[in-house]
Amino acid sequence: MDLRTACPLTAHEALERAALLAPDVEAVVTAEERITYAALASEVARIRGALAAAGIGRGDHVGLCLGNGPRWVALFVAIGSVGALTVPVNTRYTAGEVAHTLAHAKVSTLFAADRVLRTDFCAMLREIGIGADGTGTCSELPDLKRIVVCGDNVPDWATAWPDFLAEAEAEAEAEAETETETDADVEAGTGAGRETPATGTPDDVLLVQYTSGTTSRPKGVLLTQRSMCADAFFSGARLGLRPGDRFHSARPFFHVAGSTLSVLSSIQHATTLVTMPRFEPAEALRLLETERCTHFSGNDTIALMLLNHPDRAHRTLHLRGAWVAASPTIVRRVIDELGATECVAGYGLSEASPNVAQSCWWEDDQVRASGAMCVEPGVEVRIRAADGTRDCEPGEPGSILVRGWNVMQGYLDAPEATAAAIDTDGWLTTGDVGTLDATGRLHFVGRTKDIIRVGGENVAPADVEDTLHGHPHVRQAVVVGVPDERLVEVPFAFVVLTEPGTTEEELLTWARTRMAAFKVPRHLRIVDGFEDIGMTASSKVPKNRLASHARTLLAQRDHEVPA
Repeated sequence: MDLRTACPLTAHEALERAALLAPDVEAVVTAEERITYAALASEVARIRGALAAAGIGRGDHVGLCLGNGPRWVALFVAIGSVGALTVPVNTRYTAGEVAHTLAHAKVSTLFAADRVLRTDFCAMLREIGIGADGTGTCSELPDLKRIVVCGDNVPDWATAWPDFLAEAEAEAEAEAETETETDADVEAGTGAGRETPATGTPDDVLLVQYTSGTTSRPKGVLLTQRSMCADAFFSGARLGLRPGDRFHSARPFFHVAGSTLSVLSSIQHATTLVTMPRFEPAEALRLLETERCTHFSGNDTIALMLLNHPDRAHRTLHLRGAWVAASPTIVRRVIDELGATECVAGYGLSEASPNVAQSCWWEDDQVRASGAMCVEPGVEVRIRAADGTRDCEPGEPGSILVRGWNVMQGYLDAPEATAAAIDTDGWLTTGDVGTLDATGRLHFVGRTKDIIRVGGENVAPADVEDTLHGHPHVRQAVVVGVPDERLVEVPFAFVVLTEPGTTEEELLTWARTRMAAFKVPRHLRIVDGFEDIGMTASSKVPKNRLASHARTLLAQRDHEVPA
């Protein structure tokens, strides 16, 4: 498949097209800021000139430690336009995790907010050791040469954002006064007073995306302009985004679901991206109403928080569609209760840019709510049997393998890990379980690491959660596996109720009539929420932490002394 005929394959070209097509359409909107596509393109050109004047160019690794907003988007596109790589820094990281990311990625320039929500990043950088000698460097980060701080609290050892731009403009003016234009300069657009040209290409690595690292140190996934821009285009097309639509997404831009499926999808389709620094359901519902959003993006937790929030009854929504990574029951509720009749479901992972498959807004809602997804154009998917010797039959679950233009270049400075993930024929082992039906549609079953093996039977937590979400008094259910002496492993369900009154035994009795006996949770605990466990930046419940909590609860129960 020739992607060049489908869409722009660099972020700056996509933005230039959006600015020509819809210059007055708002590109990015937050509670505090608004910027049109014409203004965003102008800002990207301005930043590109500043980057070039600062000596930042092809192959340089540039860190972004900023909250969601126009500046993140402008820097991201500008960095790619000079052939440099963006290293997004998770704004919820600890000082040690930030240091690891900057060191491993060999970041040479860091753009950081002075503060995001309650986190003081200047204090965090001091904790790492930056500024100890009065400069913006430290021995633990030998590659880091420059820190630019965006905000009012700028340490002496950092450059303030306005100064970074002003220094570049002053340098350009000085060069313009002494420069003699040649015919070649005029032809190339590099003469005095002319805009710095974009040099990024589709084959350049655009992003170093660090994985979640729940079982090991995070790895840096290398994603190209081509893979991210094409993935964004196809996702937005299947979601039904059009110029002038308004797409709400609180997905963190430092995650690929934010950078690809929110930022780049919006740019590819000249859609307004309405965002917020962190998902909060009451504020999200307010924005959905007041900004007249036509679409939203979220995972199962985000969708449930919107569906079950008491403010929803008092909000007038204008939704037409949604992109959700959620079970069929939740997709059905989004369609029926939020009015997002064109809601689609998607499956992906960081190593695949991220979308592998997605349903399409024009399909029958029964198909979309069933979880059946079309594989991305030009991408191949196989389902490999557990023994690794054959491909599974239609409907038979197995390991999802992916090959095509969306697959990562590899892991940064990790050839062994790359070889383990991508075989010599280019097939990426996702670590996930799914099925292909007779029509070639992909059905996601679950993450391999989350699958619960109950007495020889494989149980997908998402399957159990989907059933529990069908109970009228269940607000949210999260299922993990815990050890069992007889069955090796069994499901443990944590349930948040819509209102008090339903007992744990009543829920289990209800579940037993709706799922196979081996799937029924052996343990069920009603909880008020998951704040004590701690939500991820993407508003997910971290299952590794929840499983550890479940094991602790069982150990405490086993050691209780009867009264």
